[in-house]
Amino acid sequence: MTPQDHFIDIGLKLHVREWSGDATTFVLLHGLSSNSRTWDMVAEELARAGYHVIAVDQRGHGLSDKPDDGYDFAPITADLAGLLQLMDLDRPVLVGQSWGGNVLLEFGARYPGLASGLGFVDGGFIDLQSRPGATWQSVSAELKPPNLLGIPLETMKRKLAEAHSDWSEAAIEATLGNFEILPDGTIRPWLTLNRHMAILRAMWEQRPARLYPRVVQPVLVCAAKDDNNPTWTAVKSEQVGALQTGLDRCTIRWFDRTDHDIHVHRPSALASLLLETLKNGVWSEP
Repeated sequence: MTPQDHFIDIGLKLHVREWSGDATTFVLLHGLSSNSRTWDMVAEELARAGYHVIAVDQRGHGLSDKPDDGYDFAPITADLAGLLQLMDLDRPVLVGQSWGGNVLLEFGARYPGLASGLGFVDGGFIDLQSRPGATWQSVSAELKPPNLLGIPLETMKRKLAEAHSDWSEAAIEATLGNFEILPDGTIRPWLTLNRHMAILRAMWEQRPARLYPRVVQPVLVCAAKDDNNPTWTAVKSEQVGALQTGLDRCTIRWFDRTDHDIHVHRPSALASLLLETLKNGVWSEP
């Protein structure tokens, strides 16, 4: 199914991809330095099942406006609240990946009545301060993105394919949407470095455990288990355990041998889980 691309002006213009459908609305948020197209494969399966689906480029990302400031959680969640209001969306299901999951955790705490359910896709539980020995200096140095400006598009495409040999061609193309293609055939990240680091700082300052008691919506948590990185999987398991203890209603599902980008790597499995959760899982409970 072909989505409609358009813009919603909430005071800044947010780019959305929208699939028509008569059933419950899903609103999908990407992760840090990503873009709405990474949700295409999941969205298409939800739309084929009759659901209304919206994927949004968050501020600073993709084709949305890129103001100089406003990259902490208060304005980011206000953007989402404004989008839901202007699109007249009545208690949709909100699903976010990585940083997008942490955005939805904050959104659930700040706007408790606006969603019928929340989905955290390898995010929502990310607590950068819980890393062993973590300081802002160490975390910012570790997670600072590489300089990709000026790399030829075809080189980047080849690097992605080599790094993710079991990703589909559609997954690679969607991920390339993270970049602006310049006239000389090279790439530039849509999210600038200073804005990336501002978001990272906001994530450092966010303490998820303090927000869990304020979230009243039922939550589906999808966590990726990377067998090649047992140390990080162990840290993630502790963070997911803290989330399970702190949230009132949640379901945890682990995806074995799956990349952090679950929605790109295992889109069919994720879409099936979202539909099942809506019909018979935690999102279906009164």
